[in-house]
Amino acid sequence: MKNRRFISNVVIVTIVAVISFLAGEKLSSRANSTKDIEEKDLYSIFEKYTGNKIGRFIDLIENEYVDDVLNDSVEDDIMKDVVSKLDPHSVYIPASDLEDVNSEIEGRFSGIGVQFNIQKDTVMIVDVINGGPSEKVGLLPGDRIIAVNDTPFVGKNVVSNRKVMKKLRGAKNTKVKLGIKRLGTNEKLSYNITRGDIPIESVTASYIIKPDIGFIGLNSNFGTHTYQEFITAIAKLKNQGAKKFIVDLRNNGGGLLNVAIKMINEFLPKGQLIVYAEGKAYPRSDAFSNGSGSCINNPIVVLIDEFSASASEIFAGAMQDNDRGTIIGRRSFGKGLVQSQIPFDDGSAVRLTIARYFTPSGRSIQKPYKNGKGQEYEMDLIKRFEHGEFYSKDSIHIADSLKFKTLKGRTVYGGGGIMPDIFVPRDTSEYSTYANKVINHGYTFQYAFEYTDQHRKKLSKYKTWKEIDQYIPNKVLLNGFVAFAKKKGVKPNYRDLRVSKKLLLRRIKGYIVRNMLPDNEYFQMINSNDKVVLRAVEELNKKSSNNF
Repeated sequence: MKNRRFISNVVIVTIVAVISFLAGEKLSSRANSTKDIEEKDLYSIFEKYTGNKIGRFIDLIENEYVDDVLNDSVEDDIMKDVVSKLDPHSVYIPASDLEDVNSEIEGRFSGIGVQFNIQKDTVMIVDVINGGPSEKVGLLPGDRIIAVNDTPFVGKNVVSNRKVMKKLRGAKNTKVKLGIKRLGTNEKLSYNITRGDIPIESVTASYIIKPDIGFIGLNSNFGTHTYQEFITAIAKLKNQGAKKFIVDLRNNGGGLLNVAIKMINEFLPKGQLIVYAEGKAYPRSDAFSNGSGSCINNPIVVLIDEFSASASEIFAGAMQDNDRGTIIGRRSFGKGLVQSQIPFDDGSAVRLTIARYFTPSGRSIQKPYKNGKGQEYEMDLIKRFEHGEFYSKDSIHIADSLKFKTLKGRTVYGGGGIMPDIFVPRDTSEYSTYANKVINHGYTFQYAFEYTDQHRKKLSKYKTWKEIDQYIPNKVLLNGFVAFAKKKGVKPNYRDLRVSKKLLLRRIKGYIVRNMLPDNEYFQMINSNDKVVLRAVEELNKKSSNNF
């Protein structure tokens, strides 16, 4: 039990600290010079808590308990139990999970470089990443993985997302042998693939949506490579004529705090407060813009929704409180806690809240929570949905005590997410019982893959979403889908189909486009009918470069 010292120490630290889930970074007073919290400082804190009760208890189990037990399992269970008594964002990460957890923030993982889904208990390759290990050996979209290292890998009790990830990911430069079934080829193909670094892109889309408006989608996270991707997208769009920007942070759960600060710095004039953080053992630390940003005079609209959290809310809050940009969409998640990731000798770690962050007006946007009540906290979005918040701004009631003022004196609110300047409700006008059932069961996605598989050669001629949209006949596609869903046990309801026809066609065609073309084309297609995006375009059309 070589780790006992650090386990017992961290237990005490978590009990006396303020808790949560965000970035592993410490704020500095300058937007472009953030600094990590140093591990040696944290370990010096741990030294205060050696020889405590929990450590002695683990000794008793190891030395006196009637049966042998797995020491690591006992320690992991104790850590998880202690952390569960804290706020809902603090988390203990076992060594076996740490690499996967870190890969999202680090912006890369080691694997073979494919996107896949599972259909009919078989792993289907949806896309092969350009320049990745699989492309180099000749794997193709549409291939089926039927064996791994000469062992069959098909069947209901064999294949799952977790098992596929475990088989395909691995240390860089290690090898894996895949057995492949390819349509049009009778024999099984074999490929020996050397795993390599696979990038995880944060900027999911960047394109000119109108002649002078650039759209940048960040629907993943704020990782180590996000800032570079972001400024590269800005430069590309400016070269294409963009003078105004839409930054889409919907569904973005956040990430590294210093990355968000550097991105915000691109839009603010010198000397404006971006964010500050403060905790019991964490003196207040402010981040200010340094005036070096590339978009200080470019109008901006930021899109948020109920899944925009932490770093996304810092970005939106800084734009709103400094009266720098317009926020459009729905109230954000409401996570205002700063977390540091602290490693242990056995390869595990704890993500521990060390401070709260505040927007420039002084708002904490952290929604209420009770320590040890994680399940209750997780029900918040469901309660907001049931209360009608996603459909009506009037259903949101915030106490007057949570009112704050922006730089120009506008009223904004704290206490539970960022309230948008312009509320756009969820659009359910095209939904029906039939549509809900086939979408929730994944049948639109499955049919799109099957259609792509059958028409891949013809579809490969087209290079834009508009070309594919025009090529596929709506009536043929919809009739084919209805027959597909019927085989799956969903009988057609023609009244529902009249209501949901356009919705179903957009989703199916969107998946087909995503199967065949880069994500940029997919997002251009779905955004062409997205009411939040269209409202953002409308708002930016009112603004000039010197009017925001």
